[in-house]
Amino acid sequence: MSEESLPTDALPEYAERVLEVTDLIPPGRVMTYGDVAEWLGEGGPRQVGRVMALYGGAAAWWRVVRSDGVLLPGHELRALDHYRAEGTPLREASRTSEGHVPRVDMRRARWDGVGRAEGHT
Repeated sequence: MSEESLPTDALPEYAERVLEVTDLIPPGRVMTYGDVAEWLGEGGPRQVGRVMALYGGAAAWWRVVRSDGVLLPGHELRALDHYRAEGTPLREASRTSEGHVPRVDMRRARWDGVGRAEGHT
Protein backbone atom coordinates (compact mmCIF):
# COMPACT_ATOMS: atom_id res chain seq x y z
CA MET A 1 0.00 0.00 0.00
CA SER A 2 1.30 3.37 -0.96
CA GLU A 3 1.77 5.86 1.83
CA GLU A 4 1.10 8.68 -0.55
CA SER A 5 -2.10 9.34 -2.39
CA LEU A 6 -2.61 11.25 -5.57
CA PRO A 7 -4.71 14.40 -5.55
CA THR A 8 -8.40 13.53 -5.93
CA ASP A 9 -8.57 15.12 -9.38
CA ALA A 10 -5.85 12.66 -10.58
CA LEU A 11 -7.77 9.55 -9.49
CA PRO A 12 -9.51 7.29 -11.95
CA GLU A 13 -13.29 7.49 -11.49
CA TYR A 14 -13.59 3.95 -10.09
CA ALA A 15 -10.80 4.59 -7.57
CA GLU A 16 -12.51 7.76 -6.44
CA ARG A 17 -15.75 5.84 -5.85
CA VAL A 18 -13.96 3.10 -3.88
CA LEU A 19 -12.29 5.68 -1.65
CA GLU A 20 -15.62 7.46 -1.10
CA VAL A 21 -17.13 4.19 0.19
CA THR A 22 -14.08 3.67 2.41
CA ASP A 23 -14.67 7.10 3.94
CA LEU A 24 -18.25 6.11 4.82
CA ILE A 25 -17.26 3.08 6.92
CA PRO A 26 -17.68 4.06 10.57
CA PRO A 27 -14.78 3.73 13.03
CA GLY A 28 -14.73 0.28 14.58
CA ARG A 29 -16.42 -1.31 11.56
CA VAL A 30 -15.11 -2.93 8.35
CA MET A 31 -16.21 -3.94 4.89
CA THR A 32 -14.59 -6.61 2.76
CA TYR A 33 -13.09 -5.87 -0.64
CA GLY A 34 -16.05 -7.76 -2.11
CA ASP A 35 -18.55 -5.79 -0.01
CA VAL A 36 -17.20 -2.52 -1.42
CA ALA A 37 -17.42 -3.82 -5.00
CA GLU A 38 -20.96 -5.10 -4.39
CA TRP A 39 -22.01 -1.82 -2.80
CA LEU A 40 -20.72 0.04 -5.85
CA GLY A 41 -22.32 -2.48 -8.20
CA GLU A 42 -19.08 -2.62 -10.18
CA GLY A 43 -15.77 -4.44 -10.17
CA GLY A 44 -14.80 -7.15 -7.73
CA PRO A 45 -12.59 -7.77 -4.71
CA ARG A 46 -9.38 -7.70 -6.74
CA GLN A 47 -10.23 -4.36 -8.35
CA VAL A 48 -11.03 -2.85 -4.95
CA GLY A 49 -7.81 -4.29 -3.52
CA ARG A 50 -5.83 -2.77 -6.38
CA VAL A 51 -7.39 0.64 -5.77
CA MET A 52 -6.58 0.42 -2.07
CA ALA A 53 -2.99 -0.63 -2.81
CA LEU A 54 -2.39 2.20 -5.27
CA TYR A 55 -4.46 5.07 -3.83
CA GLY A 56 -5.59 4.13 -0.31
CA GLY A 57 -2.71 5.52 1.73
CA ALA A 58 -4.65 8.60 2.84
CA ALA A 59 -7.93 6.70 3.34
CA ALA A 60 -8.97 4.54 6.30
CA TRP A 61 -7.44 1.53 4.49
CA TRP A 62 -7.63 -0.67 7.59
CA ARG A 63 -11.43 -0.64 7.35
CA VAL A 64 -11.39 -2.58 4.06
CA VAL A 65 -10.34 -6.15 4.80
CA ARG A 66 -10.18 -9.71 3.56
CA SER A 67 -13.35 -11.71 4.09
CA ASP A 68 -11.62 -13.98 6.62
CA GLY A 69 -10.57 -11.01 8.79
CA VAL A 70 -6.84 -11.72 8.43
CA LEU A 71 -4.84 -8.51 8.70
CA LEU A 72 -3.09 -7.06 5.66
CA PRO A 73 0.32 -8.75 5.37
CA GLY A 74 3.13 -6.33 6.09
CA HIS A 75 0.77 -3.84 7.73
CA GLU A 76 -0.53 -5.95 10.61
CA LEU A 77 0.86 -3.86 13.45
CA ARG A 78 -0.26 -0.52 11.97
CA ALA A 79 -3.72 -1.93 11.30
CA LEU A 80 -3.87 -3.40 14.80
CA ASP A 81 -3.11 0.01 16.30
CA HIS A 82 -6.05 1.50 14.35
CA TYR A 83 -8.40 -1.35 15.31
CA ARG A 84 -7.57 -1.03 18.98
CA ALA A 85 -7.95 2.76 18.92
CA GLU A 86 -11.34 2.47 17.20
CA GLY A 87 -12.61 -0.46 19.25
CA THR A 88 -12.93 -2.78 16.27
CA PRO A 89 -13.94 -6.28 17.43
CA LEU A 90 -10.99 -8.65 17.13
CA ARG A 91 -10.51 -12.38 17.51
CA GLU A 92 -7.39 -13.40 19.34
CA ALA A 93 -5.00 -15.51 17.33
CA SER A 94 -4.58 -19.16 18.14
CA ARG A 95 -1.20 -20.33 19.34
CA THR A 96 -0.73 -22.16 16.06
CA SER A 97 -1.21 -19.08 13.87
CA GLU A 98 1.94 -17.49 12.53
CA GLY A 99 2.99 -14.46 14.58
CA HIS A 100 -0.03 -14.83 16.89
CA VAL A 101 -1.60 -11.72 15.34
CA PRO A 102 -5.33 -11.26 16.03
CA ARG A 103 -7.76 -10.92 13.16
CA VAL A 104 -10.93 -8.91 12.73
CA ASP A 105 -14.06 -10.54 14.16
CA MET A 106 -16.07 -10.35 10.94
CA ARG A 107 -19.33 -11.41 12.53
CA ARG A 108 -19.27 -8.40 14.85
CA ALA A 109 -17.25 -5.82 12.88
CA ARG A 110 -18.71 -6.13 9.36
CA TRP A 111 -20.66 -3.07 8.27
CA ASP A 112 -23.54 -3.49 5.84
CA GLY A 113 -23.83 0.15 4.80
CA VAL A 114 -26.95 0.81 6.89
CA GLY A 115 -26.97 4.44 7.96
CA ARG A 116 -24.73 5.37 5.06
CA ALA A 117 -24.54 8.93 3.86
CA GLU A 118 -27.72 10.25 2.30
CA GLY A 119 -27.68 10.99 -1.37
CA HIS A 120 -25.65 7.94 -2.32
CA THR A 121 -27.20 5.83 -5.03
